[in-house]
Amino acid sequence: MSPMDADARMMARAVVLARRGLYTTDPNPRVGCVLVQGGEIVGEGFHRRAGEPHAERNAIEAAGERARGATAYVTLEPCCHHGRTPPCTDALLAAGIARVVVGMEDPNPLVGGKGLARLRAAGVEVRTGVLEGDARALNPGFERRMRGGLPYVRCKLAASLDGRTAMASGESQWITSPEARRDVHRLRARSSAIVTGIGTVLADDPSMNVRLEPEEFPSLWPGELPRQPLRVVVDSRLRMPLDARMLQLPGATLIATCEDGPKAIARANAAGAEVCVLPADPAGRVDLHLLLRRLAEREINEVLIEAGPTLAGAAMALGLVNELVLYLAPHLMGDAARGLFHLPGLERMEQRIGLVIDDVRRVGVDLRLLLRRAEG
Repeated sequence: MSPMDADARMMARAVVLARRGLYTTDPNPRVGCVLVQGGEIVGEGFHRRAGEPHAERNAIEAAGERARGATAYVTLEPCCHHGRTPPCTDALLAAGIARVVVGMEDPNPLVGGKGLARLRAAGVEVRTGVLEGDARALNPGFERRMRGGLPYVRCKLAASLDGRTAMASGESQWITSPEARRDVHRLRARSSAIVTGIGTVLADDPSMNVRLEPEEFPSLWPGELPRQPLRVVVDSRLRMPLDARMLQLPGATLIATCEDGPKAIARANAAGAEVCVLPADPAGRVDLHLLLRRLAEREINEVLIEAGPTLAGAAMALGLVNELVLYLAPHLMGDAARGLFHLPGLERMEQRIGLVIDDVRRVGVDLRLLLRRAEG
């Protein structure tokens, strides 16, 4: 096996380790590390939770004295600044690591190549870009927030084969199978925030939380529960019912509104919600782009939109959706039922919004499609 093949194989193992933090590291990135000495893995680690040791330190602790002279495979450039924990570059140098192989450079401006420069200056051999695509796929939200000040946005939709999300009466439970609904909960669990509209709240009174048992998350430590994402309700006129189900549940609920009446805000606060007053867009609704920027300022990496056709359509029309997650159920609901998106103004074929299908797989009896907006 060539040295390059060996590097890729060990980095693949580091990627697998990093995925163990999929539901817990937020707002930090998911990172895995493997230490290799003489072709043998002598230590492994991953970052589990913000404020706890990073992947490199966990791997070094596991390796002990065998770390000296080893090669470290890390999915993300080691940090070189004091954050919630000390710099990982210092730990690697103190352990006597001779070579560091990195999946991708850290998009955090506080690091951004400085960690690699620190290692090289100390005489450590450094190689970058090994399985970079896999490394980047671990942290789309962290990278987007660091580089552009916005979270990574997924829009989850469930529809019949003819693209309907609810009957004309509004009845929608359940379009998809139990397996698909469990898959949605795993999507929620990896998300930093779930965004819905006041129309959905008034119609369905949803919980918008993660409701799976720990054993349904194989990457979690035994008995550990995934973190509950922030619930965000887009509610331009502050009509949120004070007895809404989500306000009675553990975890935080944020109401994004254009209504700045002190009494209404005080009532919402007393009911357990946090109110964020934002400027209105030209249509008099919450400015979604500004809302996402505010969420990024709160260290929100990944946003999951679970909403009706109006909010989903607005986010899509504004180009704010990075990924569509569409569950298609094998039944027909008829042309009187409700559609996926409200997209007024699309009248000619050249106005279509093009999409690219990245993945298709079966979940229970349903199909799950991952799509992104076509470039150009």
